[in-house]
Amino acid sequence: MCGIAGFFNPEMDFTKEKVYNLNILDAMNQAQKRRGPDDEGTFLNEHFGLAQVRLAIVDLLTGHQPMLHRSGSRTFGIVYNGELYNTKELRDELKTEGAAFDTDSDTEVLLNAYLAWGTDFISRVNGIFALAIMDTAKNQLLLYRDRSGIKPLFYTACEETGTVHFASELKALLACPGIRPEIDRDGLNEIFSIGPARTSGCGVFRNIKEVLPGHFLCCTPSGNRLKAYWKLKSLPHTDSFEDTVEKTGFLLRDAVKRQMVSDVPICTFLSGGVDSSLVSAICARELENRNQKLHTYSFDFAGNAENFKASSFQPSQDRPFVDKMVDFLGSEHTYLECSTKDQADLLFDSVRAHDLPAMADVDSSLLYFCSLVARKHKVALTGECADEIFGGYPWFHKKECFLADTFPWTMDLEARKVLLSDDFLDFLKMEDYVKHAYEASVAEVPKLAGEGAEEARRREISYLNLRWFMQTLLNRMDRTSMYSGLEARVPFADHRIIEYLFNAVSYTHLRAHETGNIVKALLREAGRGLLPDEILFRRKSPYPKTYDRKYEALLAGRVRDILNDSSSPVLGFVDKKKAERFLESPSDYGKPWYGQLMAAPQLMAYLIQVDFWMREYHVTVIR
Repeated sequence: MCGIAGFFNPEMDFTKEKVYNLNILDAMNQAQKRRGPDDEGTFLNEHFGLAQVRLAIVDLLTGHQPMLHRSGSRTFGIVYNGELYNTKELRDELKTEGAAFDTDSDTEVLLNAYLAWGTDFISRVNGIFALAIMDTAKNQLLLYRDRSGIKPLFYTACEETGTVHFASELKALLACPGIRPEIDRDGLNEIFSIGPARTSGCGVFRNIKEVLPGHFLCCTPSGNRLKAYWKLKSLPHTDSFEDTVEKTGFLLRDAVKRQMVSDVPICTFLSGGVDSSLVSAICARELENRNQKLHTYSFDFAGNAENFKASSFQPSQDRPFVDKMVDFLGSEHTYLECSTKDQADLLFDSVRAHDLPAMADVDSSLLYFCSLVARKHKVALTGECADEIFGGYPWFHKKECFLADTFPWTMDLEARKVLLSDDFLDFLKMEDYVKHAYEASVAEVPKLAGEGAEEARRREISYLNLRWFMQTLLNRMDRTSMYSGLEARVPFADHRIIEYLFNAVSYTHLRAHETGNIVKALLREAGRGLLPDEILFRRKSPYPKTYDRKYEALLAGRVRDILNDSSSPVLGFVDKKKAERFLESPSDYGKPWYGQLMAAPQLMAYLIQVDFWMREYHVTVIR
């Protein structure tokens, strides 16, 4: 796993200022060095600059990048961030076509695949990736991103010079001369109206974009074109429920086993819920066949054992179910706890990891946990994305959410407005921005002729979750893990699972009526035999949160410090009187403003992040 960066201009000779341009590549590398602490490299020729920092997972000794292939006067190069899960199959196929290999690296497989099959090689790849290919023969740069959008890839094109810069993270782009941290009204809406989600393809900063999932950017002397190599298709689902259960189980087991490829020990995140438990169970069985023991980690907050209060939203603590799973798996387990202070202090590192305000303490706590896991492991498999694919959230089932003419995880924009000034709200036109984003997304949903209104809406809800809510969580997982030098893998986001179940919405939206109306019935049926029933049919419990009221008081104090500091950049957006009223009784504003986890404390934490982000990144607002 790595961080990649570089630039391309078909009309410019970068070697004329070789030292200057090599220094830019080095600056881009250093900006995202935390993604790859094990190795780094750069390459420069007339029209191309490539850079990479590496977290060594596979082929530890010979996987150095940029990787080059020379054929006569032609040079091909690649920088790559990701993991391939069908490396062996691709290597074997390429060998039959005459390809030679000098390493065991999947990077070399990708480069040879491009040489053999051209730009469409990516359709044969199963994995998580963001990669750049330099082709001097055609004088073109190709930027690819995986189908599910698991690995990030940002870019910007200079209008004056035509130079394209790209990088895994925004901070690496901002390390380049002339690329400025500016935001306009659209960028402000991304922060205040959409955030912590982000419109697909949007880099928030002016003139910065992100390669869309399942797309590649082709940069040539004639211009830059974004092309899709994969899109979801709506097809009739003809499999019976029983056959769907069987195929789902096969796809899940195969995805987990494929994603266990590593030359370093792997571990899993284990919450005691069905998603992480299934991933852990499959891993444990596979490792047992190799005479190895699985390492597992669980997360909680200090004091929750004493302060926890059960609710319909969070019906049970994780610890008793984790204990049961550890006994069942026989895993080597580590219990991790995050303190109130660590959770609050790491709000700032969370911004540095994302280069943007993030999911407040939902993000900072995961960053803390990942930093501890990374002390012993480099690779972790997680149960992320199952809820988005198998219908685990309330908005898949609650009528008012299901039928809402907006994003169901942010139905009430009023909760976002409680701190903002009326003038700023008039400038944002928040409702218009969200409405446009929502309608544009719904218009993308592939239709199926003859489908009834309810089935069509299920498909819309599924698509919105895949393209919005899941992207937010995948982004959170990538940034918090890679900032810590940890590679997090998400078997549920395997594109084969997504493709199959997108067309099985009548089954993924089912509840398990025979087990107490529990959601994700299809997944639970597919998991029979892998888990004890008390785990398999445990009621959904989300990512843990702190129940310590001292956390809310700590945040309130920090918000007051911001309000009393005349240099605070957020004072241009916040109404101080509204803010003071809010701080007097934040619990009155307990309605979530994003998803299920982000309510009043997270609104304060998010404001703290916005203020820090604008200071740390020297953000300029263009009105």
